[in-house]
Amino acid sequence: MATKTNDSMVTSSSEKLSLWRKLGYGLGDIYGGGTATLLSFYYLVFLTDVVRLNPALAGTVILISKVYDAITDPFEGVISDRTRTRLGRRRPYLLLGIPLVLISFFALFYPIDFESEQSRFYFVIATYLFYSTVVSIVMLNYNALQSEMSLDYDERTALSSARIFFSAVSSIICALVPMEIVKAFPDVRTGYIVMGLAVGAFFALPFIGTVLAARERQEFQKSPRPFSFRQTFIEPFKLRTFVLVLGMFVFAAIAADSVSSIVVYFIKYYLQRPNEANYVAGTMLVFQVISLPFFAAYARRTSKRRSFITGVGIWMGAMLLSFLLSPENPPWMVYAFAAVVGLGTGGYFISIYAIFPDLPDVDELKSGERREGLFGALITLMRKFSGAVGIFIVSNLLSLAGYINPVEQVVEGAARLVDQPQSATFLLVLRLIFVFVPLVLLSLAILLAARMPLTHQTHARLNRVLAARRRGDTVDDDLKAETAQLERLLT
Repeated sequence: MATKTNDSMVTSSSEKLSLWRKLGYGLGDIYGGGTATLLSFYYLVFLTDVVRLNPALAGTVILISKVYDAITDPFEGVISDRTRTRLGRRRPYLLLGIPLVLISFFALFYPIDFESEQSRFYFVIATYLFYSTVVSIVMLNYNALQSEMSLDYDERTALSSARIFFSAVSSIICALVPMEIVKAFPDVRTGYIVMGLAVGAFFALPFIGTVLAARERQEFQKSPRPFSFRQTFIEPFKLRTFVLVLGMFVFAAIAADSVSSIVVYFIKYYLQRPNEANYVAGTMLVFQVISLPFFAAYARRTSKRRSFITGVGIWMGAMLLSFLLSPENPPWMVYAFAAVVGLGTGGYFISIYAIFPDLPDVDELKSGERREGLFGALITLMRKFSGAVGIFIVSNLLSLAGYINPVEQVVEGAARLVDQPQSATFLLVLRLIFVFVPLVLLSLAILLAARMPLTHQTHARLNRVLAARRRGDTVDDDLKAETAQLERLLT
């Protein structure tokens, strides 16, 4: 029987969500998926070939920002958890983020052309820190909403399917369209300015739909306990389930970002298809979308853990086969490779993002509090950290291998970048990075996934225990025994 409902918060014994709620929530990941794609595929190239930073210096920019994130993200999560407004804990920050998303993305891809490389370096650091702060504010609250909109194991998978669908569609658009906008202008810098404004608006406006569709649970709005540094920042890393899931995510995400940040160089310089990088990326993302309903059904029939392992296994098989690719191959082989990678990564993405909303439930078993914001912040931090590590590894290996930056030439008043020939050593290192870095990382992700204890049946038991606690039921011997057993297994 449903309980009281108002415009901003809802409590219901039925955890089924309407199609509008699912789609409205999913709209928010247009930003998450699109920015991740643009940064992983094109940001390093933008810094080295347009802003003209040394590759090692470009990677250092990203790494510096992660030190900043490590300090600020968890505190932003705590602030979100302790916020109390008529709109709830999360939605005010999504409203605030709408203009900030547009401004920060425009600044991120602004093609600064200071004469001094040091000045360009400082400008890039400032814009990246601003962008990183906005991502934290918006995405940690967006991630937190998924745990609150439904407590049902399968409904959370449905929410994950919705967000990954919009994320993948956005990723396809961002793999293909932004560079076409840039190419449409004779001056590359003008192209990036127009692209930044257009894509920034594309990311910002869908959050209006998310704010209107999402509802926060009334029973999670009780007054928070006094702040404890240890309980907030140390205790979550003592939760066995959280540590395993975090490891699965970080290793797989670094693998994804390593591949994404180097694939443009791989296609451009090794396969000698400089005009096809965005189409190859688009093929991969199209097949991510195609894979979503299959992996969602597989996760419901088996478990999210098994779906994760299957997707990563397909991805690993594709990376092994990529070592056979060469410039002499017919085009269909390159696109077939991209399609198989898309199928595997689609399984990884939908599974891991369906697992994340279950983590605050495990935490509530141990801490007695609902801290979706903190866990959303930690996940957001780890996502940005993985991207930074991936780009830092690739950028420094490219620098050590002797990458030669393009040379800027002005033709009829328009700036043009002319690619330079790369050495045989550079091309060999490029191939080795492309294949073996993700294989090692994905192997570690599968090892951790095999030990992750949270399954469909376990989560159902966990929900029953937590529901009894929230109702204030008498703690009998059966409830004590069940609680103790779940704590041993999960925490």
